[in-house]
Amino acid sequence: MKSFLYSLVFVVLAACAGGEPPRESAEPQELLAQFMPEAMADGIVKVAIVRNLAAGDHTRQFLEGCVSEGRALGFTVDTFVTDGNRDMCRSLLARITEADYDGLILSNGEADFTYTSLKGAAEKGIKIVTFDAIPYEDGDTSKPILAGVTSTAQEDSRLARISLDSIVSYFPSDRLPVRVIRVWSGPGMPPLDRRLLVYNEFVQEGKIREIAHISPRDFSFARSGTREALTALLARFPPGSVDAIWASYDEFAKGCIDALTDAGRRDIIMASIDISNDDMKLMLANPHIWVSTAAVDPKLIGIVNIRLLAAKLAGEETPQAYNFNVQNVHTVSLSPSITMANIASVVPGWGQEAGLFDSYPWMEELKKAVAEKTVRGNRSK
Repeated sequence: MKSFLYSLVFVVLAACAGGEPPRESAEPQELLAQFMPEAMADGIVKVAIVRNLAAGDHTRQFLEGCVSEGRALGFTVDTFVTDGNRDMCRSLLARITEADYDGLILSNGEADFTYTSLKGAAEKGIKIVTFDAIPYEDGDTSKPILAGVTSTAQEDSRLARISLDSIVSYFPSDRLPVRVIRVWSGPGMPPLDRRLLVYNEFVQEGKIREIAHISPRDFSFARSGTREALTALLARFPPGSVDAIWASYDEFAKGCIDALTDAGRRDIIMASIDISNDDMKLMLANPHIWVSTAAVDPKLIGIVNIRLLAAKLAGEETPQAYNFNVQNVHTVSLSPSITMANIASVVPGWGQEAGLFDSYPWMEELKKAVAEKTVRGNRSK
C-alpha cells in the first residue's frame, strides 16, 4: 500500500514538474476583446487626442504621456494640435466624431464650443475625457456637464494662489500692495477664468494692486503676442514703477521674458503657471526676473487622462472630475542639468503616477501582455 502511494505521489509530481508546457500569456488583442468588447468590435481600440494649445514643449510632454500610456495598453493613438484656434478645433472634433474612434481626449477646449462639439461624440458612444475643458451646457457653469464625461484639471485655484504667493512673499510686508502687471486672456478659457478668480481675491485683500493688464491679440500666437503687448506697455512704466508680472500661462511668461530682455529691464520679477524644458532654460537664464512657476507634470496629465479613458472603455466607474496636485518650482532650485526627466530630484513627489487610476487588475495584465509581445517582436528582428 505504501509503495502504491509513493508511486502515485511520484507520478503526480512528475506531471506537475514537466508534463505540460507552461501556458503562454494571452495576446493583447485577446485581452482587449475580453476587457473592452464594444471598442474591439472592429479589432482595434482607436483613440484621438486633441490639444487646443500651441505646439510647444509643454504640449509635447502632454502628448508623450498620452501616447506612451496608450500604446502600453495596446491602443492606436492619434494626436492633433490646433494651436488654440477654436475654428480649427471645432472642425477637427466634428471629423473625429464621424470617424471610427472609440475614445477621445480633448485638452483646453474653450467654454463656447466644448459642450456642443463633444455632444455628438458622446451620443455616438465615443468615451470622452477632457483636460482643462469642462463641457458645461452652453458654456454656463450653472448648467449641467455633459453626461458620461470625466473632466480633469490642474487645481487652478492652487496654481494661482501659489504663484501669487510667490510674488507677494518676495517683498517685505511694508511694500504691499505689490504693483502688478497681469497677463491673462479671456473670458471663455476655463482654466484661465478660474485662475483670475483667485487673482481678484488678492486684489480685494490689498496684497496686490493691478497697474496694467495685457493679453495677446490672438491666443494662437500667445508668446509673440504677449511680447508685442508688453513691449508697448513698458514705455509707459519707467524702472521702479512696476514690481512684478503675473503670467497666468507659461507661453505668456516666455513672451514677457522676450520683451523684458529687449528692453533691458531687470527691475521686475515674474511668477508664472505651467512648466517645460524651454521654461526652465529661460528661468535659469533670467533668475532675477522669472523667480518661480506653479505647475503639474504635463506628462503625468497625459498618462492619467489615458488611464481614465481606458477605464471608461472597460466599463469601470469613473469620477466626473479629477484635479491634479500642484507644486511650486523655484528658479533657485534648478540647475542646467535639471530637465523634465529628472526634475523630481529637486521637486519631491513630482510626476508620481503610481495609484492614479492604475489599480485595475486588468490594466496590469494588459500592459504585461503588450510588453511581452513587444519583447518577442524585438527578438525576432
